[in-house]
Amino acid sequence: MTIDWANFTPWASLGGGVVLGLAAAIFILFNGRILGISGILGGLMSPRMGDIGWRLSFLLGMAAAPLAFAWIAPTGFLAAPRIDAGYALIVAAGLLVGLGTRYGSGCTSGHGVCGLSRLSPRSLVATMTFMGAGFAIVFVVRHLF
Repeated sequence: MTIDWANFTPWASLGGGVVLGLAAAIFILFNGRILGISGILGGLMSPRMGDIGWRLSFLLGMAAAPLAFAWIAPTGFLAAPRIDAGYALIVAAGLLVGLGTRYGSGCTSGHGVCGLSRLSPRSLVATMTFMGAGFAIVFVVRHLF
């Protein structure tokens, strides 16, 4: 195994993890709810009274944050990611992720960040499953095709 030192970003990754962990902690402290994106979005599919506003605000904030950052960041601060896939493959992958979050009763943020920090056995199994599946798919795509 070799490390691609040109794209190795431990400090940016650590910073992102810290921010995500803090956001999850603040969310549960102030709202008493788990910061699981699929659950927040899923709650809009069968909304309850008084439950729509914060969900929409959260999701709009998630969409607006990268746009606001791009607007205030210096030109060339971040390079656009290169995605070696067509739109059909991206849509299919998104649908599979959505299907997986429904079957797994949660997403990576709900299980991997919030569930593991609460020592949930169900979240441990879910996280091991989606991480293992991801490792296997990357191995197959990069080494067997």
